[in-house]
Amino acid sequence: MRERIHDAAGRVGRDPAGVLLVAVSKTVPADRLRAAVAAGVTTLGENRVQEAAEKAPLVPGAAWHLVGHLQGNKARAALALFDVVESLDSLDLARRLDRLVADGAAALRRHPDARLPVLLQVNVDADPAKAGFSPEELAATLPELLALPHLRVDGLMTVGRLVADPADARPTFVALHRLSERLCASEPGLGAALSMGMSDDFEVAVEEGATIVRVGRLLFGSRPTAG
Repeated sequence: MRERIHDAAGRVGRDPAGVLLVAVSKTVPADRLRAAVAAGVTTLGENRVQEAAEKAPLVPGAAWHLVGHLQGNKARAALALFDVVESLDSLDLARRLDRLVADGAAALRRHPDARLPVLLQVNVDADPAKAGFSPEELAATLPELLALPHLRVDGLMTVGRLVADPADARPTFVALHRLSERLCASEPGLGAALSMGMSDDFEVAVEEGATIVRVGRLLFGSRPTAG
């Protein structure tokens, strides 16, 4: 997996060390995650707060990223579990997280920090099935998001389109990268991280500037289907 990330970065002259692999561990049992960490995986990604709460205490030695939608009523619990929230998708949620950190909930986190690292989820394809800011909404909202004193906005995240050919996902990644460049030029407080690309299309995402890829099935196999 790391070799494929390196190859994709090399094709466009990028430093492969600048791409973080988040191993998406949804439905993967804790014993397999411990083995993955022992084999060198440093960062695990979960979609649901409840599943992370069950597994994180059993898997020491890894950083945890929330990569799925965060309900407001789970925000306090998320602060106790996750080092990074990659899926911040609304101003209301940002305000809630900021208040919780200010109120001391950050003390529950495994690696307390003055600010919570977050990525802003962007629905660049205007897909009604996906969460996230529209590019226009994000541009209008970004100054207020960056002004929240207890959040550190490290960059942007998107969920790619479901396509048969990974190359067809490229426009999504190009759009997020260009949006990031525009926003960073006008708002220096925005970080340049780009979380985009999953098992089927991460190589294309790396070629288009991804600094974080979220890969599950290629590492752990297909998830069990509901019976």
